Amino acid sequence: MLILQLAIILVFSKIAGDISVKLGQPSVLGKLLVGILIGPSVLGLVTETETLKEFSQLGVILLMFIAGLETDVDEFKRTGKASTFVGVGGIVFPLLVGYLAGILLGLSTMQSWFLGLLLSATSVSISVQALKEMNQLKSREGTTILGAAVIDDVVVIIALAFLMSFAGGDINLSVVILKKVFFFAGAIFVGWKVVPWFLNRFSSLKVTEAVTSSALIICFVYAYLDEYTGVAAIIGAYIAGVSISVTKFKHEVFEKVETISYSIFVPVFFTSIGVTAQFSGIMDNIGLIVLLSIVAILTKLIGALVGAKLAGFNWNSSLGIGSAMISRGEVALIIAAIGLESKLLTQDMFAIIVVVVLVTTIVTPPMMKWFFKSDSEVKNMTYTG
Repeated sequence: MLILQLAIILVFSKIAGDISVKLGQPSVLGKLLVGILIGPSVLGLVTETETLKEFSQLGVILLMFIAGLETDVDEFKRTGKASTFVGVGGIVFPLLVGYLAGILLGLSTMQSWFLGLLLSATSVSISVQALKEMNQLKSREGTTILGAAVIDDVVVIIALAFLMSFAGGDINLSVVILKKVFFFAGAIFVGWKVVPWFLNRFSSLKVTEAVTSSALIICFVYAYLDEYTGVAAIIGAYIAGVSISVTKFKHEVFEKVETISYSIFVPVFFTSIGVTAQFSGIMDNIGLIVLLSIVAILTKLIGALVGAKLAGFNWNSSLGIGSAMISRGEVALIIAAIGLESKLLTQDMFAIIVVVVLVTTIVTPPMMKWFFKSDSEVKNMTYTG
């Protein structure tokens, strides 16, 4: 069954991606939408299974690993201030507006803060692919987005631990913070000293693809340790990619891993997002879904935009950065699942949030395409003028 499902996903995702590009949109948009088409909600050709979920997880980990490999470390250092502004702006505004929305919807104070925190989450895995297709991943804007995503993820996870401690969850806030500090300190040290040594030693083994295998080992270990310390695995994979990007093995690893990833794992990740969508009973809450989708899109767009403007970006670049931060993706779904388990979200609200997350994921690529295209046209006019 899995083999047939993988074949169906690859055929439909590649065709849908091609159609999307021909229509002037990033290919990832077509892959997201075709997932809905072939999933249980429409044709039912592919169903969500635990094995498919694991394939999808590998896809997003490898996607962020590749993004790390393509990161310009010097540019990353230069955009630290901008990333901080964008990350903080993209958290504060959705958090406050989400809280107010919860109060207006009749939720308790704790539930309202949780809704605000949920809307503060960001997952740039979708944005990374759109940036790659637009050749913006290595730009100042692209590096700012990636840095802001790391900041966003860490702050939201710590804030979640803080909220859960008040909600009666069995969480020690100081332990959570210490785990984050130790992980990032350790990750930077290992990336600086251990990763180059490990690659050199492992690459000398008399086996096929020793370099690629050693790079994937580093990627998966970083992802696992990141998830273990409570940060999303994608951040660990990204840091692993950045660590390898400053070694002599960068280009070889990038070429091999990109081939592996985009042949099977990344298409499965994009398509599986649509496959997991459930639309049963959606019409009963359509008004609330529309309202929360608008709130989710605008709060993140405006918050990140303000941060980008404070960092000195022009309006089109700021809008592009803001749109790239809109997708809540798997990070928000993980937080929503925690909320459901701890009774901070009802089953109905959880189902609504899942649809809202899907909406934010689908609108992100075309919005990025629009704003970054407009920014390029402005720059070209300025240059030619």
